[in-house]
Amino acid sequence: MLFSMGITFYTTRVVLATLGFDDFGIYNVVGSVLAMFAVLKASMSTSTSRFLTFALGREDKEEFRKTFSAALTIHVLIAFLFLVLAETAGLWYLENIMEIPPDRMNAARAVYQLSIVSAMVTIIQVPYNAAIISHERMNIYAYIEILNVCLKLGIVYLLSIGHWDQLIFYAVLMLLVSCLITGVYRLYCVKRFKECTYKFEWDRKVIYPMLTFSGWDTLGNGAVIGATQGVNLLLNSFFGILVNTAYGVCYQINNAAINFVRNFQMAVNPQIVKNYAAGKLDDLRSLILQNAKISFVLMWLLFLPISLNLELILQFWLGEVPEYAATFCRLVLIQSLISCVQRPFVMTIHATGRMKVFQLTTGTVLLSVLPASWFFLKAGGAPHIPFLVYIAASAIELCVELYLVGKWIKLSHISLFKKVFVPILLIIACTLPVSALAAYYLPFLLAVAVSGLSVCVSAFYIAFDKETRSKVLQYAKNILCHTK
Repeated sequence: MLFSMGITFYTTRVVLATLGFDDFGIYNVVGSVLAMFAVLKASMSTSTSRFLTFALGREDKEEFRKTFSAALTIHVLIAFLFLVLAETAGLWYLENIMEIPPDRMNAARAVYQLSIVSAMVTIIQVPYNAAIISHERMNIYAYIEILNVCLKLGIVYLLSIGHWDQLIFYAVLMLLVSCLITGVYRLYCVKRFKECTYKFEWDRKVIYPMLTFSGWDTLGNGAVIGATQGVNLLLNSFFGILVNTAYGVCYQINNAAINFVRNFQMAVNPQIVKNYAAGKLDDLRSLILQNAKISFVLMWLLFLPISLNLELILQFWLGEVPEYAATFCRLVLIQSLISCVQRPFVMTIHATGRMKVFQLTTGTVLLSVLPASWFFLKAGGAPHIPFLVYIAASAIELCVELYLVGKWIKLSHISLFKKVFVPILLIIACTLPVSALAAYYLPFLLAVAVSGLSVCVSAFYIAFDKETRSKVLQYAKNILCHTK
């Protein structure tokens, strides 16, 4: 995770410097058009992971095999449906609505077509990715993702020596990386998991529950896409391509930070589903409460030094900083703090399979982000207003999720508040003043060290219970003894 985050920051700086603000903004906003149509892929990814993990929780290999084959069939169909949508509605939006400099329109068209192929390849990869995660082979997942970022580091070098149109060349290289990573995932799964042998069969008992689950999940994922990529397109129509550059930069920082936390959560998610499948509700309740606290601590560990030193970081990282980038970054990171706490509860709801009520309520809240943002921007609002709207919607969404989880797995809301949100508030109260003073009075590296130490100490004594503290100390002693 740390290696990946470091490489991501470096490659973003070089790519931005090589492409320039305009081309970087074009690549970002063209990707937003495709993301609007990739909602089915996101929904089926969640559905596939849930059903594969559920089959493993029941220790039913035949059910796993049927689920994998059904998922791969569905994803191939989704890839072609995505192609149809992208080449019709998406292409019309690119040609008629988007604000792109006329002299770069041909390059934008080429990037769009290459990105469609790349997205289709990624869609077909999903069942293999889900199989590795459901088997909890996190080391393999980590190795492949490290390979992914190393290949993207190679892209940076090739961009610097290439003599073609840099924007088109970048899109070609990104497509090649997608194809290679998909091949590696597939090769590993076929070699290691006998259940990942594909066999075409249309088993209604397997496929229909997956389609029903993903159908409701599509509503929620569509709302999230609207609140992120839809807002990016909205900003393009109101303020032009340079604001999309700032948007792209802020999401590079946010994605690096939140992926640090999501990779931790990815290791826990299979256990959430397996505990529910096995009827171990006591273990499930303990797991999600601890997961929520640790997820917040990990994100807070990154949020504090980044947000308190953001202007300095951006200046050092990029050299020339796009307008609005710092403001966008802080607001997006705040929303990600809420998202990190949400995730264990969302995964628990996915484990129960009760998607209808969940998606109708939270999906409706998030769907309001795009029209509300349009209303405020139309009234003369500043570019950061949509981010504030998204933060408010995320807070409401979290409240709904907490209510549903408490009701469905018999988790007391009072207990939930005491065990999760009281510790979170105490950690904020203990670390924010210390980190703010350190950022103001101390050199950057020393301020980051003080901030990190304050979060770690506070988390150890506030977020961890006695048993967890004992395990952490024992683990540290084992490492020290091994080192000696």
